[in-house]
Amino acid sequence: MNAVLKPIEAQFEAMTPAWLEAVARVEQSAYEHPWSQGNFTDSINAGYQAQLLTAGVPPEAELLGYFVAMKGVDEVHLLNITVAPAHQQQGWARVLLDALVLWSRGQGAQWLWLEVRVSNTRAKAVYEHYGFRHVGTRRNYYPAGPAGASKREDAIVMSFAL
Repeated sequence: MNAVLKPIEAQFEAMTPAWLEAVARVEQSAYEHPWSQGNFTDSINAGYQAQLLTAGVPPEAELLGYFVAMKGVDEVHLLNITVAPAHQQQGWARVLLDALVLWSRGQGAQWLWLEVRVSNTRAKAVYEHYGFRHVGTRRNYYPAGPAGASKREDAIVMSFAL
């Protein structure tokens, strides 16, 4: 007998300080070099677009993923997009990107930019499948190896025409 998966009803909401501990937990579980809770606080305080994708109703709502983006003159720069590890490979990254693109277009942006680690083949594949194009490389952009190590990793710069 095959198990039937119950559909998840998801919704977007603004990232607020009340969610920062949950965001930091997801970030820690998803990355070797995660953003700190302070990075998210600073992003909210700077007025960046910071959205959560959640399932369920508060206070039991579950964090599926989030993104943080910075608006420029005619562009948006994606700073962080993360799907909680327990919900990866279920299409939530596309949902997050769709929401980001919709918001960016509403802001009058013409381009969406991001950097991705050279080693992050899964994320690169998601972005390429979505329509992002490799437009450059930032040498030694990301920290690599154990914390405190001086090793660095290149970033691929990608863009998406809105």
